[in-house]
Amino acid sequence: MQGDTIAFPVFSYEGHRGARGLYPENSIGAMKTAIDLPKVTTLEMDCHITKDKKVVVYHDDSLNPKFVQYKNGEPLAGKDIKGIIYSYTYHELGAFDIGSKPYSDFPEQKKIKTSINLLSDLIDEAEAYAREKRKKPMFYNIETKSSPTKDHTYHPGPEEFSDLVLQIVVDKGIASRTVIQSFDKRTIQYINKVYPQIRTSYLIDAKNTKSVKDLVEELGFTPFIISPNFRLVTPDFLTQAKQRGIKIIPWTVNDKNEIKRLTSMGVDGIISDYPNLF
Repeated sequence: MQGDTIAFPVFSYEGHRGARGLYPENSIGAMKTAIDLPKVTTLEMDCHITKDKKVVVYHDDSLNPKFVQYKNGEPLAGKDIKGIIYSYTYHELGAFDIGSKPYSDFPEQKKIKTSINLLSDLIDEAEAYAREKRKKPMFYNIETKSSPTKDHTYHPGPEEFSDLVLQIVVDKGIASRTVIQSFDKRTIQYINKVYPQIRTSYLIDAKNTKSVKDLVEELGFTPFIISPNFRLVTPDFLTQAKQRGIKIIPWTVNDKNEIKRLTSMGVDGIISDYPNLF
């Protein structure tokens, strides 16, 4: 289970939310779409916790009316409009379809009835599909969608959130191929302390003005990866990271020329909604 037993990809080609530009996001089908693309090394996804403490693969804090509807095709109504994921049991989330509704942000996305999946089911399906399609298994980049202002309202506290995710990662035997990423430093600080064998990534948004040194000091440890908004990546930022042995994997890069530019600059991976651009 040691994090260093399986070499991390030389360059981590990551399908964002599976392959969000091509297939309904954070679904088993999106992960299979990414696995079908030979350059993709890593499946990127987001996790939330349900009312009955199940780990589901879903990005937003709430049901998003932009792409979520009822299974019968009706639009969300009443309490379900922006209904908080943490307020539903996993069984209750089965009433929703996250894949059929036209989604103007991603016009190329396949339209197909899609459910919110359990992390455990998604890993089982991805592992089996990769065995069938590839010589090597996939890596996983799993985000804990937590925030200090939302504890116990939108999700459990950072320790419980992390424990629930890591229990599945360890039980499924993928710990040595998994990175846990978060904008919430508390989750990766806890994971670094309690699960030191797990690689961690600190997500950085576009508003960041801190140096790599400042970010490491803020964390109190050196993460395996710093994952910044792609606009933050400069030669100086990369140099600072490499001096500390930290990989830089920017998000979310959806332009082929930008992918080439960042790759030639020396990043260690790319996260894209369109992994077919790799």
